[in-house]
Amino acid sequence: MSAKIIDGKAFAAKLRARVAEEVAALKASKAVTPGLAVVLVGEDPASQVYVRNKNAQTLEAGMASFERRMSAETTEAELLAVINELNHDPAVHGILVQLPLPKHLDSDLAINAIAPEKDVDGFHISNVGRLATGQSAAVPCTPLGCLLLLRDLHGDLSGMDAVVLGRSNIVGKPMAQLLLSSSCTVTVAHSRTRDIEAVSRRADILVAAVGRPEMVKASWIKPGATVIDVGINRIDAPERGTKPDGSPKTRLVGDVAYAEAAEVAGAITPVPGGVGPMTIACLLAGTVVACCRSLGVAPPSDLTL
Repeated sequence: MSAKIIDGKAFAAKLRARVAEEVAALKASKAVTPGLAVVLVGEDPASQVYVRNKNAQTLEAGMASFERRMSAETTEAELLAVINELNHDPAVHGILVQLPLPKHLDSDLAINAIAPEKDVDGFHISNVGRLATGQSAAVPCTPLGCLLLLRDLHGDLSGMDAVVLGRSNIVGKPMAQLLLSSSCTVTVAHSRTRDIEAVSRRADILVAAVGRPEMVKASWIKPGATVIDVGINRIDAPERGTKPDGSPKTRLVGDVAYAEAAEVAGAITPVPGGVGPMTIACLLAGTVVACCRSLGVAPPSDLTL
C-alpha cells in the first residue's frame, strides 16, 4: 500500500486566498482592515523566522501587521503593558504572544492578559473552557489546521476511532476536543500510556504530536489509517555533507517515520509541507473571524468551525 499524500501546503494556499477575499470585502463594505499583532520577546532564532513568515503572509493577505519586538530583559510589567495597549487598540483584531518566552516571564500570565476576543491563538483560559464545553471559541491554529485537513479528506468524521499522541495544551488537548466535537471516539495517549503501540494501532485517525523524531513506526499504524504528523524536528543529516564549521547538515523530520509509515497508512501528512503551512493560514483566518465579530458581522461559515 502507498499512502495518499495530504498536501497541507496546497490547502493552506487556498485558505489564504479565501482569507484575502474576505479581507478585501471587509475593506470595501466596512472600511476596516483586519489587523494582527505579534509580540516577540527575546532573540530565539526559530521564533524570529516564524514571526517573519507570519508578517509576510499577513501583508500578502491584505491585512495590517503590527509587530512589537522586546528585549530578552523585558520585565513582566512591561510585557503586560504592551498587551494591554494592544487590547485597547481598535486597529488590532488579533493578538498573539510568540512562545516560548524567556524563562523569567510567566507564559500563562501573558496569555491570559490578552483580551479573549483578540486571542487568535486560542490559548486564553476562557477560550480553552469554551472549546471544552462545545461553545463558540477561538481555536488553537495547529489543531484547527489538522481538523480542516481531515475534513477535506474524509468529510464526516463521525464514529471514527481517533488516537492523539501527546497531551500538550497547545496541540494534544485541543486536538482531542476538536475530534470529540466531530463525533470521533477519542483516546489521548502519552508517555505514561501502557502499550502505546497497541493503542495507536487501533486508530482510524492517528495524530502524532509528541516532539520525538520518527517515534511512530509502521508497526504502530493500522493499515489504511490516516496519519497526521504534527512534529517538526531537526536532526543531523551527515549524508548531506557538512557545514563550514564541520558539523553535519540537518534536515526536518516529523514524529512519524515517514517512509515506512507511508507503506501502511491510507493517507499521511509529510514533514515539511503537511500540517506546518496550515498553522499561519488558520491564524489569518482566525483574525478575520475576530474582526467580523468585533463589527457585529457574522463571520464567513467556511472560515469557522
